[in-house]
Amino acid sequence: MSAVTTHVLDTARGRPAAGMRVTLAVCADAAVCADAAWTPLGAGVTDDDGRLGDLVAEGALRAGVHRMTFHTGEWFAAEQADSFYPEVSVVFEVRDPGGHYHVPLLVSPFGYSTYRGS
Repeated sequence: MSAVTTHVLDTARGRPAAGMRVTLAVCADAAVCADAAWTPLGAGVTDDDGRLGDLVAEGALRAGVHRMTFHTGEWFAAEQADSFYPEVSVVFEVRDPGGHYHVPLLVSPFGYSTYRGS
C-alpha cells in the first residue's frame, strides 16, 4: 500500500466513485506554491470501491506540501450528471515521509468534503 491513499464516495448516490482520476503533486518550494512549482508525484484511478491505494511509489514520498487533485468534472460527465466543480484540489502537508496519509473525499455534484482519515 502507498504512503498516500484515498477513498472517494458519491454522497448524492450513496455509492463509491469508481473510475475517478486522481493526481498527486509535491510543491518544489513551499514558500511559493504557484502552478509552476508543483512536481507530479503519482496518478491513478479509483477502483470499484472508490479506493486508490497505489498513488505514490514506496519510498517516493518526501516531506513538504502536497496537492491531491480529484478530477470530479470529468467523472460526473462520464456519469451523465451535471456538476459545479470541475476538480477538487486538497492541499496538505507531509511532515513524516514514513507515515501514512489517507485523504478521503465525499463528493456530490454541487459540494464536497474531505478530512484526514486513518
